Amino acid sequence: MNNTTILNTVRFIVLVFFQVTVFNNIHLFGFITPYPYILFILLYPLNTNRHLFLILSFVMGLILDIFNNSGGVHTTACVTLAFVRESLLKMSFGYSYEYHMLRITDKLSSELVTYFVSGVLIHHTVLIALEVFNLDFIIEIVIRIVASSLFTIILLFLITGLIRSSKK
Repeated sequence: MNNTTILNTVRFIVLVFFQVTVFNNIHLFGFITPYPYILFILLYPLNTNRHLFLILSFVMGLILDIFNNSGGVHTTACVTLAFVRESLLKMSFGYSYEYHMLRITDKLSSELVTYFVSGVLIHHTVLIALEVFNLDFIIEIVIRIVASSLFTIILLFLITGLIRSSKK
């Protein structure tokens, strides 16, 4: 096993563990819940097998659905994010995104902000819309998407800042 495989395995286990034990129990104002586990999907290496990536995203979502008893909403949101990730990378970094992914956590850039924000919004929109699944509560759905997305984005940048500072 190479260094990247070990890093991704540890990242998968740590993010799932903290999501299940810590972040699932945070409900600010009764409706804001952070989901920083999607950092695994956002930072997964590009030069790997796409089918394996989709399967790992499915497994991550399935594990969270089992622990949350949520009926597949995390799985659907994770697979959706994994499926559109390449398009998000092209949109955020341009067609030379493979070069930028090698140093994605090296510095804060507008491309990284665009990538994280769009990924989080897609994930949270799918997750919360399926969780509520009633258009009578459209205002609540939008408020939960925006509030949870803001909290998650802040956490993602804090976590990537910690990763960046520990590498120095």
